[in-house]
Amino acid sequence: MRKKDTINLVKSRDRGPIEFESRNFDHEGDVMTIAGKEVISIPQTATIKEAAEIMVKNKFRRLPITNPGTGKLQGIVTTMDILDFLGGGDKFKILDNKYDDNFLAAVNEPVKSIMTRDVIHITTRDSISDAVTMMLENSVGALPVVDDEGRIAGIVSERDFVLLMAGVFIDEVTEDHMTPDVITTTPGTPIEGASKIMVRNRLRRIPVVGEERRTPHPEDEKLVGIVTSTDILEFLGRNQAFNSMKTNSAEEVLATPVTEIMEREVCTVTSSTTLGEVCEIMEKHGIGGLPVVDYGNLRGIITESDLLRAITG
Repeated sequence: MRKKDTINLVKSRDRGPIEFESRNFDHEGDVMTIAGKEVISIPQTATIKEAAEIMVKNKFRRLPITNPGTGKLQGIVTTMDILDFLGGGDKFKILDNKYDDNFLAAVNEPVKSIMTRDVIHITTRDSISDAVTMMLENSVGALPVVDDEGRIAGIVSERDFVLLMAGVFIDEVTEDHMTPDVITTTPGTPIEGASKIMVRNRLRRIPVVGEERRTPHPEDEKLVGIVTSTDILEFLGRNQAFNSMKTNSAEEVLATPVTEIMEREVCTVTSSTTLGEVCEIMEKHGIGGLPVVDYGNLRGIITESDLLRAITG
């Protein structure tokens, strides 16, 4: 697929939704034209801490787990799996029960304990259309690509599509595609609480609003920061968690308020910002979601997932 083909299809939106079934987007195996082919993977014997460090160093949200001998895909670990482990969901039982709250011991547990084994993936024979459909139907942000022998051959993500769309969407505005009902949190929320919110609601980021607000309505919320799953991962992967520890207690680490890790200088857009500009901002700053703020008030949020849905009409 060439960017020119993408642009031509996007420009045809005045005649209806983008047709991913068209000849430009439905060649057998054309998903490999946009998939990243240099894939870093780890064995299932790697520790949770090692996985977090690799993800932070390479700015990844996910790592395929492969057999070191055959290269075959065995699983995947994502930032959401690690948040689940840090108190967001059922995987926290590993830390709480198996290691009796000993954080330093728990993070050296093999990553196979928290990885997702039934990986939603595509093959090198699949089309871009197949990839988009599968991502939307399964609400996943990326898909490993495997060859006929089940070996990892690449990975395709929502961001690959966002990069293609930068500067292309000129007639559609954020307000028509954003999520208006935003789940937010406050500066005093602990990391464990933020992890719970993200895991339970399948969110990668939560806007942080001032505690002085008096109403639950998004239009009255004042944005003071944003905390993402990557921020929490970096807290673990860059050893901030270990440097600030006075004991080995996970409870101590997870009680750290989000103000310690959140981004205070938040990139935002307005409800009238075009989707093309949204894509450009995401590409420039390497981020996957932007709060929508009008006249100082939080109105919604727009993410790579929203853009992927916009692409398909």
